[in-house]
Amino acid sequence: MFDFEDEIKRLPDKPGVYLMRNKNNEIIYVGKAKILKNRVTQYFRKNSSHTPKVTAMVSQIASFEYIITDSEREALALECNLIKKYKPKYNILLKDDKQYPYIKVSINEAYPRVSMTRKPTDDGAKYFGPYMGKGTIKNTLDIIQTLFKPPVCKRKFPQDIKKGRPCLNYHINNCIAPCTGNVSKEEYRKVFFEICRFLDGKYSDLIDGLTEEMYDASKNFQYERAAILRDKINSIREVTDKQKITDATHNNDTDVISIATDEGIAFVEVFFIRSGRVIGREHYKIENVRDSSESEIITDFIKQFYEKCDFIPNEILTEYELSETELLMHWLRDLKGKKVVINTPKRGEKSKLIAMVKLNAQKALSNHKLNQLKIKENSGVLELLKSMLNLEKTPSRIEAYDISNISGSDNVAAMVVFDYGRPAKRKYRQFKIKTVDGADDYSSMREVLYRRFRHGIEEEEKIQNGEMNIRDAKFLPYPDLILLDGGKGHLSVISELMEMMDNDTPVFGMVKTEKHRTRALISKDGEVDISAKPQVFNLITRIQDEVHDTAISYFRKVHDRIDSELDKIPGIGEKRRFALLTKYGNIDKIKDAQVEELKEVESMDLKSAENVYNYFRTKRENENFNK
Repeated sequence: MFDFEDEIKRLPDKPGVYLMRNKNNEIIYVGKAKILKNRVTQYFRKNSSHTPKVTAMVSQIASFEYIITDSEREALALECNLIKKYKPKYNILLKDDKQYPYIKVSINEAYPRVSMTRKPTDDGAKYFGPYMGKGTIKNTLDIIQTLFKPPVCKRKFPQDIKKGRPCLNYHINNCIAPCTGNVSKEEYRKVFFEICRFLDGKYSDLIDGLTEEMYDASKNFQYERAAILRDKINSIREVTDKQKITDATHNNDTDVISIATDEGIAFVEVFFIRSGRVIGREHYKIENVRDSSESEIITDFIKQFYEKCDFIPNEILTEYELSETELLMHWLRDLKGKKVVINTPKRGEKSKLIAMVKLNAQKALSNHKLNQLKIKENSGVLELLKSMLNLEKTPSRIEAYDISNISGSDNVAAMVVFDYGRPAKRKYRQFKIKTVDGADDYSSMREVLYRRFRHGIEEEEKIQNGEMNIRDAKFLPYPDLILLDGGKGHLSVISELMEMMDNDTPVFGMVKTEKHRTRALISKDGEVDISAKPQVFNLITRIQDEVHDTAISYFRKVHDRIDSELDKIPGIGEKRRFALLTKYGNIDKIKDAQVEELKEVESMDLKSAENVYNYFRTKRENENFNK
């Protein structure tokens, strides 16, 4: 049995880390101390004024152990690693495993490329980032493509220069097209140096250089080139004007941290400022913070966030004074290899910046509370649905499926997801039917459900093998309830499939009235009338409308894409387009048709048939070349 009095007497007067364990030998708290004896003894003193949280923790401590370190800084680093490893119940935990993307410019290569990566390496390339916030890196790459037109194909240079025809990007003026042989190696590399200057935020240098080139081109009567340079300069100015400038004279890399707390939950907001411009922001929900001060929460956040962060800024601004500021700055310097300053400004521009970040933290907390209220409201409906359908568990995640086509052509399907009674649009999935010809909704539905669960199983295996982060999974978790837009026939086919896959997810069909409104849910045990329960009826009706509209929208998108593809072919107007789709049903069959077959289609002649055949053959050759 663990002898507390004896172990406390043996505690050393040295810095280190201590680990508290419960009766099951689980680590429930990890802490660091400048002097282990003093810090650990405080937990077990009688009449100590502990917070309720600490009191609850102490009541569960069955034993403790400690690790002596050479310094408090070393103890801090070890504490961070142990918290990350054990995730103790009573530590403030940052549940975040994001890997932020970078933009890579392979300037170390003779013919550089621009790409996105999540793991910068020491390979001689230039890396820019990390880019935080949804869509930030995509928008940046789109801007780079518009302004500088780097090649995005898979051709390799210089060996592929003058081999094959230029791709579509060349024809729509979206690529400098080194494959044509009209761009020298020096001109090519110059484009990528400009991209690097743009990403570095050296806009004035870039604009000055382009302006000088524009004037030189004009003097040499190269008016077309001068006009291109003028447009590029204007575009760069337009892009930079849209970016929020925090301080035109302040080019430091800074993270601004603020916090909002309520009822044991904290939202920490971080704005990421690079070269004086806000490049992104993120907020982080932290639970189990009841009885913890804002200063303590931010301190623990900084430890856990920067311990695994690829990029540490030169300066961190916080709204609260931290008790371990000096120690944290030394620790961050060890991680970064350069000086890092933590400041708590009380006035001036930096103070106003913190106030703005604080508003965003409060908004994130407010949104979370509203979401929780809606989930609470919906939980009653879901519990009622569980009872009506005799389910074993509450259907927190409901997936619904529908098929869409016209006369069996261009079959597509939609999967919509409702989490806690609310549509989760980011989790919707769309499918092109691959194995079914004609209007066979049963077989189409079977294909979609099979593919959905096959993808889920593949993702599970990748996660177990460490090949995928669960955050990146598109088909996990599995549903608690599946709803099919169809009756007994659909239900029979899918029930058979689920048995074959040894999957016990409950499946129900949505039975409709003559006016296409859902009136009941049907399973192999019969119908369940939902019309008498307005809350359940409204939820199921909303799900039915959502999956139907999503499937129709996707079908129209696919069909419009096909129409626009055929519209590109000379001699193919509305009448011939309709005739081709009526005859072949989908674009893939038109692509595979021979000239003689195409010529036999109503309203087609030899010339138009040759145009269709040559268009798709040329396109296929280009696609194969670019693979």
